Amino acid sequence: MKRIALITGATSGIGEACARKFAEGGYRLILTGRRADLLDKLKSSLQTDVLTLCFDVRDREASRRAVESIPAEWQEIDVLINNAGLAQGLEPEYEGDVDDWDRMIDTNIKGLLTMTRLIVPGMVSRNHGHVINVGSVAGDGAYLGGNVYCATKAAVKTLSDGLRLDVAHSAVRVTNLKPGLVETNFSNVRFHGDTARADNVYKGIKPLTGTDIADVAYYAASAPEHVQIAEVLILATHQGSGSYIVRE
Repeated sequence: MKRIALITGATSGIGEACARKFAEGGYRLILTGRRADLLDKLKSSLQTDVLTLCFDVRDREASRRAVESIPAEWQEIDVLINNAGLAQGLEPEYEGDVDDWDRMIDTNIKGLLTMTRLIVPGMVSRNHGHVINVGSVAGDGAYLGGNVYCATKAAVKTLSDGLRLDVAHSAVRVTNLKPGLVETNFSNVRFHGDTARADNVYKGIKPLTGTDIADVAYYAASAPEHVQIAEVLILATHQGSGSYIVRE
């Protein structure tokens, strides 16, 4: 029986790249996202069995209904990739948009918690499974304007560490990936569709790609069962930290 990976936020960026990488690796995929059209488009491009679930991880009840709708033959999930996440705004904390704060906290923290709560009990009961959380180098330290986003990714690190302790009695593994500068639609979302401003983020440096992060996720999932890749920091070559980048 092929292994099954459930990937949240699968319709773009790192999530889409993970879908393609794990499909290439022979996984069956459960892909979630907020847009049915993008889920269907991705499904049609993959050479594996795919189940799509359209919901927003911020909606706990919709998340529960979606997971409960998974057919019996898809329920033994081997890998959960908590990828859904975003940044909104780059204002000083004292000038921040409270709606941006809510969206980041509800997606990056509460959405991750919801999916963990729904999926991991089954892994523990089967004594098998792997949770891969997509955190960020931003979780290691704040950068200018990053305040709330950095706090949410620090929470991802702490929640990953806490879950790893909670499941240590079982064979369930927990990995926290901490990407640096990755060129996806991340900055476009952060700047509310201001493409010119988003493009400036990547000028003068060759950033990481979603595929680079997917490769690391797949490596962690492919390690022998007794090996737990607990945390991986992935930076572009000319990025020294979350806030230090050497540009041409």
